[in-house]
Amino acid sequence: MTAPWAEWDHIVKIDPDKTLPEGETYEDVLATGTDAIEIGGTTGMTTDKMERVIEACAAHDVPLYLEPSAPEVAVNDEALDGYLIPTVFNTENPFWLAGAHKEWTRIEDELPWDRITTEAYIVMNPDSAVATYTEADCDLSAEDAAAYATVAERLFGQEIIYVEYSGTLGDPEIVGAAHDALDEATLFYGGGVHDYDSAYELGQHTDVVVVGDLVHDEGAEAVAETVRGAQDA
Repeated sequence: MTAPWAEWDHIVKIDPDKTLPEGETYEDVLATGTDAIEIGGTTGMTTDKMERVIEACAAHDVPLYLEPSAPEVAVNDEALDGYLIPTVFNTENPFWLAGAHKEWTRIEDELPWDRITTEAYIVMNPDSAVATYTEADCDLSAEDAAAYATVAERLFGQEIIYVEYSGTLGDPEIVGAAHDALDEATLFYGGGVHDYDSAYELGQHTDVVVVGDLVHDEGAEAVAETVRGAQDA
């Protein structure tokens, strides 16, 4: 069976620790044409914040996924289509490769294993919160990124490889090298996409464009422009 993200062009990542621009609603975001909503952030996460966003988005017919940054903020909610669990391949701290996941399996509620997929992150912006948080080695060449992508898919069986520039527009050569290294896995790209042109440019080098800060900083109309760029790429 084909994974749903194999058919996607665009994802909106909503940070529960941030607000939407004044006057905008989650319904506006869900009407942008994006293929899916991913709920998650690096810092300031709580289960209450996660649940608030899930409840606001659940009534709409857009696939809804949770990306918990830590085991303690993973909530089990039937409104979710699934869980996308990050594992950082270029971390210098093994906790972010498998240690956090070990702790996650110990939560009291039964894990919905049939709805859980891991994302093999390659974190590229050394100045980002996620790079600091996960102690990522971001000094990677295009060849390094391609090698990590190959390891993730071929040795670890990852279905999703995620090149994350978090807050800055990525190097198309590096993103493209990771994409070209893959056979069947889906490449997600996130970082710095803010308009039609940037979505179109990076969309030519990835399978799925992810926008995050844009939804909180500029709102649904700006997000809709990136949807069009990703679809046209």
